[in-house]
Amino acid sequence: MRRRLYFLLPDLPSARKTMDDLLLARIEERHIHFLARPGMPMDGLHECNVLQSTDLVHGAQTGLIAGAVLGCVAGGAAAYFLLTESSHLQIPIVIGAALVGALLGAWFSSMVGSALPNSRLKQFEPMIAEGKLLLMVDVPEHSVEQVKMRVGRDHPEAVSGGTDPHIPAFP
Repeated sequence: MRRRLYFLLPDLPSARKTMDDLLLARIEERHIHFLARPGMPMDGLHECNVLQSTDLVHGAQTGLIAGAVLGCVAGGAAAYFLLTESSHLQIPIVIGAALVGALLGAWFSSMVGSALPNSRLKQFEPMIAEGKLLLMVDVPEHSVEQVKMRVGRDHPEAVSGGTDPHIPAFP
């Protein structure tokens, strides 16, 4: 399991130096992400992608649950009103409707979430608008304190923005 650490950096040279130090600390580039205001040059930095900068993942999770519940209710209603009690299709219809509802809910909600900014990054928006860069680094749980201390020691200009309790396995 990995945890996401947030740091605000004042400028591009500081961000590049921090990235280089994290790479030297054997943190893979795919676990280091930077977010800056639109139009800011990000040469030499690993920019965050849609999964980090939007609510796509959160939307998909929410839609999956809501869709499964609504699909189960719709399947139950269909089985109750359309089928006789002696029919053996009641349970498969409810399960099938729940699965279809979960898939459609995840799909629709992820589409909406991909158009919305990441709600976890809302607290950083004013600083990013001022020109600061947000560093998101995903580290194993056992390395969280070590990475925090290393960045704090080697980069006093970096302001710690906290830690996410967990991150999804795939982004």
